[in-house]
Amino acid sequence: MKLRSYSTLTYILFAAATLVTIFVCTAIGSVPIPLPDTIQALINAVTAAPQSPESTANIIPEIRLPRVLAAGLVGAALSLAGCALQGLLKNPLADGSTLGVSAGASLGAVIAITFGLTFTMLPVAGTTIMASLFAFLSLVAILGLAYKLDHSLSTNTIILIGIIFGMLISAVISIFIVFATDQLRQIVYWTMGSFANSGYQDVLLLSVVLLVFGGLLLSLHRELNAFAIGEDNAQHIGVNVKRVKLLILVCTAALVGTSVSVSGTIAFVGLVTPHMVRLITGPNHARLMPACFFGGAIFMMLCDLLARSVFSPRELPIGVVTSLIGAALFIYIFASARKVKQ
Repeated sequence: MKLRSYSTLTYILFAAATLVTIFVCTAIGSVPIPLPDTIQALINAVTAAPQSPESTANIIPEIRLPRVLAAGLVGAALSLAGCALQGLLKNPLADGSTLGVSAGASLGAVIAITFGLTFTMLPVAGTTIMASLFAFLSLVAILGLAYKLDHSLSTNTIILIGIIFGMLISAVISIFIVFATDQLRQIVYWTMGSFANSGYQDVLLLSVVLLVFGGLLLSLHRELNAFAIGEDNAQHIGVNVKRVKLLILVCTAALVGTSVSVSGTIAFVGLVTPHMVRLITGPNHARLMPACFFGGAIFMMLCDLLARSVFSPRELPIGVVTSLIGAALFIYIFASARKVKQ
């Protein structure tokens, strides 16, 4: 009973912190908007009421709110994927980039940008489709090669193949950058990540993907707890190791691929957030994974706020901000863990 009350209270606090973060990140920006106008604009956006045409508060529902929501959803997706991969692979350095899925999604987006690929019959941009497609193709290639080398699909083999695959894809992307002309600036900026052009269409896409694939990951918390003990022990207690492992990998590929297609390449979110949240909730995935959802959203929204506010009106790439903050946090967490062991 105490455990359930503790979990409920933790989730309420995380949810409240997420809502406060959404409000703060929406209210603050390069254009100052009075607090009453900000509140009214958010209420109008939620209730679908019309905004005053002459008010600067129109910036909130048209530009800031979809950007903040997209940042939060991407952070939640990357954090959830990183948490699942760390539990599955039993590796504290695992995240979406470990499998090479992020690199594959980036290659798909770079190809779409370079050749100007569009799909007029579909409601999403060519970059989104190509990034998601290449994320899945990358997963198939990695798992296929790993299975050729190791029929048991051991985690060490998957990690090794993923790292090598990511390095290969990075080299291919560098070739595209060398020969790109008009699209060079766009490609380079995109590979560093940005939410500048995010809209409600991106919010809808991320929401659907999170609902489907994120929901599947959340339902596998017992299996992930079993994997923490070891694959052999998980099999002994009735877990279909290969099927569950494949399902988790597919879900993480979908989450990472969609996130990369919307925001570009963003590092450290899926790596650092689960470690920070684990200090609060503990290692039980039943509590850890929902908390990672909120923690990743908060972390990404705050990083995006810094990216667009620190040197306003000039904007920093979000990948630069997450890398700087994430690296510092990871070093702190690692040093703290070393002190505890000593």
